Amino acid sequence: MRPTVFFTFIVVATVLQSDIILGKQDFLIEEDARLDFMGLATKYGHPAIRHEVTTDDGYILTLFHIPGRSKLPVLLMHGFLDTADTFLLRGNDSMGIALANAGYDLWFGNCRGNRYSRRHRDLDPNRDSSYWSFTFHEMGYYDLPALIDRVLNETAAPSLTTIGHSQGTTIFFVLGSTRPEYNSKINVFIALAPVVYLQHLPLPFQTILNSLPVIYKILASANIQVNEFFGYDSVATIFLRTFCPQNFISSQFCLNNILYPILGFDPFTFDQRFLRIFFYHYPAGASWRDPLHFTQISKSGIFRRYDFGNDKNMLMYNSTSPPLYQLNRVTMPVALIVARNDPISTLSNVDLLKHQLPNVADYVVVPWILFSHGDFVWSQSAPIHLFPQIKRVLLRFNPI
Repeated sequence: MRPTVFFTFIVVATVLQSDIILGKQDFLIEEDARLDFMGLATKYGHPAIRHEVTTDDGYILTLFHIPGRSKLPVLLMHGFLDTADTFLLRGNDSMGIALANAGYDLWFGNCRGNRYSRRHRDLDPNRDSSYWSFTFHEMGYYDLPALIDRVLNETAAPSLTTIGHSQGTTIFFVLGSTRPEYNSKINVFIALAPVVYLQHLPLPFQTILNSLPVIYKILASANIQVNEFFGYDSVATIFLRTFCPQNFISSQFCLNNILYPILGFDPFTFDQRFLRIFFYHYPAGASWRDPLHFTQISKSGIFRRYDFGNDKNMLMYNSTSPPLYQLNRVTMPVALIVARNDPISTLSNVDLLKHQLPNVADYVVVPWILFSHGDFVWSQSAPIHLFPQIKRVLLRFNPI
């Protein structure tokens, strides 16, 4: 039932998106829903500075800075369909505010395609489909180097600490393997719910993941543009924003049929008030090719570049198969933090990753048994179960 609901929702919402623009409704909107990153940072006592960073391939990214006194800066990277907002959404109980209160010099990146980084030097994302020709590979190969170099140039620090969540970990493994010179610029990488391998996933999430190429083909065969995936102002996102938090029945429907099958069930993650904030910040846009890349990795069991098919692979890679990401080249110290109830970053998949990394500095399983994939950034229990683990690593590698 749940994967079928998800499948139908994406098809219908994408079809509607080509013809209809839904009006935004203002009922039950919390103050934090209306605030962007700058507004949230100011509200919770840490006004931020906004920077623009242009990548080597022309994408214009937004980088936020909350100044602190730590010796080394800390760069935080969000997950799939997310933005830097994710690190502030729980207000005083959020990771960003907790680290800012502790005195860390914080920098928050936004990958290409999300609401803060939906620009290009030459391309218009609303008109040029080539803008959306990227996956997490380009985020790791282009976005991270541009962001890291800007942070180091601004701070004159010799290296920086990095924290990533979900896809925000994937891109660091891409970076370390494809541009190994950046390993020495990272004094420790804290990987929250790391995503590299996607094998033997729980049935609801595996079915949803496998359905994405089918949905893509249906839409493409109907001559419907499939460039942007759940854009911040798309019909699909506006529908979620207006329907899901509306009342108890609608919120339970969305939790049980959309969020929990993907993220894992934990009653401490979403409450009615937080849903009214959450859906005004998430989802925030990605390329359709990005989740398709994850589906390929899940099916093949191999962490490698995007598979265009034999003929185009020959043009792109001079090989019929996409090149592998060489994880033995990721020499930066990596602290892996995982959860037992995570249906995406499962313990078995992280164990595969762990044994291929040459410099695992720490490995931690969050003690709360229900802690799941979204809990790393959205759970009200994170200050109890997660933050002490992060601060322990920071104390070792980047003390105040």
